[in-house]
Amino acid sequence: MSFLEKVSKAAGSTFAVWVILFAILAFFIPGGFTWIAPHIALLLGIIMFGMGLTLSLDDFKAVFQAPKSVIIGVLAQYTIMPLLAFGLALLFRLEPEVAVGVILVGCCPGGTASNVMTFLAKGNTALSVAVTSVSTLLAPILTPALTLVFASKWLAVSAGDLLLSIVQIVLVPIVLGIVVKVLFRKQVEKSIAVLPLISVVGIVAVASAVVAVNAGKIAETGLLIFSIVVLHNVLGLLLGFFLAKMLKLNFADQKAISIEVGMQNSGLGAALAVAHFSPLAAVPSAIFSVWHNISGPLLATWWGKKEEEQRDKLQDPDLEKSKVI
Repeated sequence: MSFLEKVSKAAGSTFAVWVILFAILAFFIPGGFTWIAPHIALLLGIIMFGMGLTLSLDDFKAVFQAPKSVIIGVLAQYTIMPLLAFGLALLFRLEPEVAVGVILVGCCPGGTASNVMTFLAKGNTALSVAVTSVSTLLAPILTPALTLVFASKWLAVSAGDLLLSIVQIVLVPIVLGIVVKVLFRKQVEKSIAVLPLISVVGIVAVASAVVAVNAGKIAETGLLIFSIVVLHNVLGLLLGFFLAKMLKLNFADQKAISIEVGMQNSGLGAALAVAHFSPLAAVPSAIFSVWHNISGPLLATWWGKKEEEQRDKLQDPDLEKSKVI
């Protein structure tokens, strides 16, 4: 198990590299990855099952200890990103499948990678976990409802079908994971360190499959979609941060809310797009998966280093004086 734990830790710390590498491979050698496409929902279900295995009542303490921060985070998640997606789709006059894809990823809950990024950024990790958990559990209702409101301008949306898919892909696996953890706590705790490896493999496979299926279309419109995804993500990070700041949350909470808003469960977006719209509608989710695993670590590392520098100054004020001299 120790070897697997080391591999899992290494995979988690180099997540962005693997997503980018396999997305490039899938683009240039699509035939090697298209076979994964029919299994996207299953892969995401496995990832959500893993999330359920990691959840405990302690993860929801932040909901009761700091309900204001959690409510702000969840509301920001489900307002800022859908509205940005809708605005970008209108501004760039996107074709229907792409517009729906951008909106769909905007209406998804936060991604679990946001918890790791918040930790690296020296943000409020407990708040991040609580917001991710609550927004994920609300996804069966809010994601279909918001997609119906914002995407029906371009394509017909069946909120009922989306709800059923999210229950199957997200809610049922999470609940099963929680039940398994309760029944087999000792065994689960022994194997929990391997879960990051499973998540990395799953997300990399989902992103690769979507890129492979749409390699031709990405070659035609990839730059436009990439630009929109970058804007969507960066504006989400900025607006999440400034909203938290405006509402007078502390700096650690501001960082957590920013990352929660900016990082989406793009795997869920891809699975829903393929199942209910078209493979092309999954492209924004695939590119989002690649990009936010670049922007997230960059921002988290910068914030983390800034925090360490500030701490060093407080611990050793003479160090700053010596620099001046």
